Amino acid sequence: MEFLLPYKMTIWVIGSLGLLLLLQLVVLDIAILSQKHIPGFTIEANHEHFLFRANRALANSNESLGIFIVFVLFALFSQPIAHWINGFAVVYLFGRIGHMLCYYFNLKVLRSIFFAVSLLGLIGLFATAVMAWL
Repeated sequence: MEFLLPYKMTIWVIGSLGLLLLLQLVVLDIAILSQKHIPGFTIEANHEHFLFRANRALANSNESLGIFIVFVLFALFSQPIAHWINGFAVVYLFGRIGHMLCYYFNLKVLRSIFFAVSLLGLIGLFATAVMAWL
């Protein structure tokens, strides 16, 4: 596994994303319990309610996580310059953390900005891996 050493930061980002998802799940579960929401019933789509925002924050993280993992695998097997992959992985993580916090505090414009930051991280990962093949 020596070929992974230059990508140590990216590996840490993967672990950090797992922790972030766990944190989002715990926050959502606490919100569900405190609201006495009945399991199995849909959550009302209302951005004014924290329960909805916590649910969407977790769902949105899950929606982009698969893309991140596929792009990281593509990058690892393409073996581009490691600091670019590590940097874009950190950008993605920073974007996801910011997006989550802005969703929790209902900061709509900032939430969109952080979503764009995480999207930039994904695009950067893919582009860097593609450039390694050229």
